[in-house]
Amino acid sequence: MRFLLNWIMTAIALAIAVWFIPGLSAFGAEPWLCFLFVSLFLGIVNTLVKPFLSIISLPITFFSLGVFQLIINTFMLELASWLSVSFLGAGISIASFGSAFVGAIIVSILCAILGVTYNEG
Repeated sequence: MRFLLNWIMTAIALAIAVWFIPGLSAFGAEPWLCFLFVSLFLGIVNTLVKPFLSIISLPITFFSLGVFQLIINTFMLELASWLSVSFLGAGISIASFGSAFVGAIIVSILCAILGVTYNEG
């Protein structure tokens, strides 16, 4: 049940980010379906790939005082979008790294506000 709630809340956060950021847009299916697809892959990527990248980039994150974690979040959003488009044929289009960066910040903030967690046992 918690996974379903996290999935829906992440989809809502992603929809808000796409609505605010001009470089992000949904394509391939109905927009709500695109947000669900990308948020599903974002949850999978945040659970499986992000901890590994966070450990590898720990020295850079330490010297940047945690700012590099925003770059990792950006890559996770780009990877989730690419996986969604590759496997399901629908997702979000990301125009540039800058729009993905701002989108990842917005999604991260909204997920924190909504209480979405992925790395719980």
